[in-house]
Amino acid sequence: MNPSVLLRPGAVSLAQWRAIHRGASLALDPASADAVARSARTVDAIVAKGAPVYGINTGFGKLASVRIEREDLAALQRNIVLSHAAGVGEPMPLPVVRLMLALKLASLAQGASGIQPATLALLEAMLQQDVLPVVPCQGSVGASGDLAPLSHMAAAMIGTGEAFHRGTRMAAADALAQAGLQPLVLGAKEGLALLNGTQYSTAYALAGLFEIETVFQAALVAGALSTEAAKGSDTPFDPRIHALRGQPGQIEVAQALRELMDGSAIRESHREGDVRVQDPYCLRCQPQVMGAALDVMRQAARTLEIEANGVSDNPLVFTDTGEALSGGNFHAEPVAFAADMLALAVCEIGSISERRTAMLVDPALSGLPAFLTPKPGLNSGFMIPQVTAAALVSENKQRAYPASVDSIPTSANQEDHVSMAAHGARRLMAMAENAANVVGIELLAAVQGCDFHAPLASSQALEAARGALRAQVPTLQDDRYFHPDMLAATALVREGLLAEAVALRLPGVSA
Repeated sequence: MNPSVLLRPGAVSLAQWRAIHRGASLALDPASADAVARSARTVDAIVAKGAPVYGINTGFGKLASVRIEREDLAALQRNIVLSHAAGVGEPMPLPVVRLMLALKLASLAQGASGIQPATLALLEAMLQQDVLPVVPCQGSVGASGDLAPLSHMAAAMIGTGEAFHRGTRMAAADALAQAGLQPLVLGAKEGLALLNGTQYSTAYALAGLFEIETVFQAALVAGALSTEAAKGSDTPFDPRIHALRGQPGQIEVAQALRELMDGSAIRESHREGDVRVQDPYCLRCQPQVMGAALDVMRQAARTLEIEANGVSDNPLVFTDTGEALSGGNFHAEPVAFAADMLALAVCEIGSISERRTAMLVDPALSGLPAFLTPKPGLNSGFMIPQVTAAALVSENKQRAYPASVDSIPTSANQEDHVSMAAHGARRLMAMAENAANVVGIELLAAVQGCDFHAPLASSQALEAARGALRAQVPTLQDDRYFHPDMLAATALVREGLLAEAVALRLPGVSA
């Protein structure tokens, strides 16, 4: 196999995580083998000494004071996997499962978790052979790690539960067999190492980040097209304005909007004699709103990149001293905060996009025919697509409530403060999908508005974006079944094709 991503534990970029999420092949850097072997030998030495060490020869959580005899250590690790595989709900999307396994592989390969080399090899082989566990999406509170979902992952590794093999759902033992793999027999600490950690929450948060980034870039293009449709001014994008404030995201977004509109005949047509002194905020304040969203996304991305390259199980094995130290790296508060920040950002991306659509359909604000139809009254045009956008924006507002401010005690109050990172991260993909639909509706409205300015054309970049839509969706003359138009426009947004069409480098977080 010639992998497209070489996984170097502790040094994986956001772009590589994004590639893995989108299906890139991978292989673990073989240089990690020595650290893993040393860590396994350290655990063997701890077991041989017989002194009580949490997670190796004791019970778990509230039962940490219960000593486990040496002959029961293998059963202890199997039991924790089986008992903790208590998730509910729909299965995780397979791209997110794949990302979760890769995150776990990179974490374990740093040699601080005490697993056997064979365990790491099985995890890598499952990724390469497309054996992906069926993991119910609910059941984690984001501390003591993502126990329930990661236990379902570990259960598949020991041949219990279910897994997908090349997209087909079956018993986990059968999936392993079809891939030519043997179920794992867990050694001391290995069950705990597999099911402890933040990889479920981090995978969902990263997947959400990547989807939100795509929507963000499409929204920049749609926003520029809306400015053209409304014959808005590009003066608010002047670099001198933004340099005086100094916010980096704002400066980059203003530059992107200027580049998108550069050379537009529509803009030139009203540069002189325009009676409108200032545009509505949804046009004029795009750099300020979208730039702030970009800065927040980048801050969240930095947190998630660090988390993805860290070790978050417990206890952690230190081979230089032969110790296994108990701590709290499993607490996913950094991921929870990052997910909350991303939820706020995607909420605002959709919110200002919907306001632009609402502006375009209102003739008093846009100067265009009512609801963007040549024959208003007989036709309703874009009346209800704007209502749909408003509904989606409100749904995202409800979902944007911070998950990190919630906590509930678990494990008989031993685990008395939790992050709720799993909840915060899991909502992001649905929020991104809502925002993609909102931006797709704006794209339809903006291009329709630009059509009224014919024969004047926009810039080369924006005409390319218009062409990408018009290749699939014709101009709306009379009312027609609208749903397929919306599906086509949203696909351009979701798949990154709109940003690709303009052939400009748009600001992002994971390049």
